[in-house]
Amino acid sequence: MFTAAFNQGARAYARVGVETGVAAADPHRLVEMLFDGALAKIAIAREAIFARDTARRGEAVSQAITIISQGLRASLDHEVGGSIAAQLDALYDYMTVRLVQGGANNHAANLDEVAGLLGELRAAWTAIRPAGVSTATQRIPAEV
Repeated sequence: MFTAAFNQGARAYARVGVETGVAAADPHRLVEMLFDGALAKIAIAREAIFARDTARRGEAVSQAITIISQGLRASLDHEVGGSIAAQLDALYDYMTVRLVQGGANNHAANLDEVAGLLGELRAAWTAIRPAGVSTATQRIPAEV
């Protein structure tokens, strides 16, 4: 379902300033890291809403959108993934819209909705870890 676009995902993830071991990560772990990065950015955006920090909120929402669209969404292989890839593509598009709306209108509920969806996808992705792939986690700083 995911292709060699992992390199593109890795670049998107690195562009938003998250210090990770992307270069050494296997493809399965890289997707987990993309989920983690997007979730971290959403958490920052949510905090910024309540702190009334417009610039920080906008930056964090933008970075979450970049991770989703240029990392997770761009990594979908529609030929291999078929209808599942198409459904994930639509879901990632929906998440992007909800993040834009939440960021523009200071609606933390929108951000919470997207975080919930990403959390569910991450848990499902982790549950299907291929045999022999390490479960070792790579450090992602708390403040990303």
